[in-house]
Amino acid sequence: MENRKHKDSLFIDLFCKDKVEGKENFISLYNALHQSKLDLASTELKEVNIENVLYTVRSNDIAMLVDDRLVVLLEHQSTINENMPLRLLEYVSRVYEQLIPIRTRYKKKAMKLPYPEFYVFYDGKNSYPAEKTLKLSDAFIIPEKKYLKKKNISLEILVKVININIGANNSILKHCKTLEEYSTLVELVRESKQENPDSSLEETLTKAIKNGILSEYLQRKSSEVRNMLIAEYSYETDIEVQREEAFEEGAEQTKIQTAKNMIIDKIPLEQIAKWTALPLEKIEQIKNEYSKSQN
Repeated sequence: MENRKHKDSLFIDLFCKDKVEGKENFISLYNALHQSKLDLASTELKEVNIENVLYTVRSNDIAMLVDDRLVVLLEHQSTINENMPLRLLEYVSRVYEQLIPIRTRYKKKAMKLPYPEFYVFYDGKNSYPAEKTLKLSDAFIIPEKKYLKKKNISLEILVKVININIGANNSILKHCKTLEEYSTLVELVRESKQENPDSSLEETLTKAIKNGILSEYLQRKSSEVRNMLIAEYSYETDIEVQREEAFEEGAEQTKIQTAKNMIIDKIPLEQIAKWTALPLEKIEQIKNEYSKSQN
């Protein structure tokens, strides 16, 4: 039995792990991306599991060998990470290490590698273009701009970010019914939480089933889906809280440094407290610590 350290997300289960529809859903999504017509019966898929590279808590990535390609799909609900090409460089290196035996890599004849493709499906709350390509080369420090005109970039990773929110009106949703219904469900859950934070997921899932949104899948796996959604939205809340705390901590450190500089300039403590909005007791503590450091 498979023993994964990460908890699979709803996206991963729907398009990969689900034993009944996972393969069919993945092929449908693949066909929508490539405007191809692969069929369920004759298409061979091979999943490649690489953990602890892109996500540390939730498993939100699919790496699949299909049609001589290595297709990597990621679902992303928070703000898009502009460093995703760099992280995917490490990811695809791990995949190729797994696929190619060590001894084979040292043979003189060139190895044939599956063609890599990277897609990020964004369904977060922030505004984002319908489609955008992130490039590893955008992060390179180029000593001379003329260099790029004379020579090709020697290393590149292209990541296609696709906004699958219903409001983004992305055409891919029209070509993959399961992806469209998944996006509709995500929006339904989000709206339900905004309107009534105390509303239960059971009510939302029941509403989705009545409206024909992933009906068969939700009826078959309602309890599992509920647990996955609880984990996902708890995770997103944790991330938001961590960001808020980091911002507050940074602002606090800025105030403390400002107060310290003003103490050095011998500005009255009451005035420092007023300008920095720090308690007078805190200002006195900063002054005492500074005085001790000078002795």
